[in-house]
Amino acid sequence: MNAIVKGFDSLPRIVKIILALPVLDIIWAIYRLIRSVAKKSFIATLLAILMLIFCPVIFWIVDIITIILFNKVLWVV
Repeated sequence: MNAIVKGFDSLPRIVKIILALPVLDIIWAIYRLIRSVAKKSFIATLLAILMLIFCPVIFWIVDIITIILFNKVLWVV
């Protein structure tokens, strides 16, 4: 799982922005889940599952802004 997280982290900024578009943002929600499981954080995993179910539509704006500003997706772990 760490290889997947490192692979996503090493993507070029433009690819990350494309993956943050409204329909494709589900990929970043799955990334958050994989990252939380890899870090073995129960709270972050639970939060990632809830975000995957209830609010992937909302977070695409947050993802695009954080990718443009910091070149990474905002997450707790």
